[in-house]
Amino acid sequence: MEITWHAQSCFRLTERNLLTIVTDPYKPQNGMEMPKLKADVVTVSRGAETHNNTGSVSGTARGDTRVVDGPGEYEMGGVFITGVTMRPDKKKSADANHAALHPALKSTVYSFNYDGLNVVHLGGLSFVPSQTQIDALETVHVLLLPIGGGEYLNPSQAAEVVSLIEPNIVIPMQYDAEQDVVGKFLKGMGLSEAKAQDSLKVTRGTLPEDTQVVLLEAKK
Repeated sequence: MEITWHAQSCFRLTERNLLTIVTDPYKPQNGMEMPKLKADVVTVSRGAETHNNTGSVSGTARGDTRVVDGPGEYEMGGVFITGVTMRPDKKKSADANHAALHPALKSTVYSFNYDGLNVVHLGGLSFVPSQTQIDALETVHVLLLPIGGGEYLNPSQAAEVVSLIEPNIVIPMQYDAEQDVVGKFLKGMGLSEAKAQDSLKVTRGTLPEDTQVVLLEAKK
């Protein structure tokens, strides 16, 4: 499988003879243009312009693009897709206050199981999920994780989520490199550096035993 990042929460997942998936395509903003991508399936984690510009993605030789924008279980082209709704826990004061400030932050987290390799996209997640919510994701091999704060997980929250999920590989997203958010995230994980590359090619057989952070260059 190859995973390519196109800025914000937008990734393209490809595997020979299986579905091509694009996550959270966004509308142009702050000088960023959504690249022209093709996919069999587009997923939407949150009903906002930074996540739901599905019209920017065109179909493939298989046919038109199918949009998945909510919870459920789907099997398409040999790939199992599971959408799990994430809502802040109103019993926790911090989550309740966050929900009050950002009432539209309910989001859907997706897991993409490519023949046993499970990639989880946390999309617009803005709070640390409960253990029950995390258990619904099952074993996570590759975690696509927001770390930039604001409407998304901040670096310390992101590090906590990693400790709860224990994925093999973590790919950060939704951050401003100029604010050294990555450095704060790595510090929270007890790491000093991360591997940087254009895209990630991974199989079950090449997964590291210990959690590894991979920084992808945003392709535009």
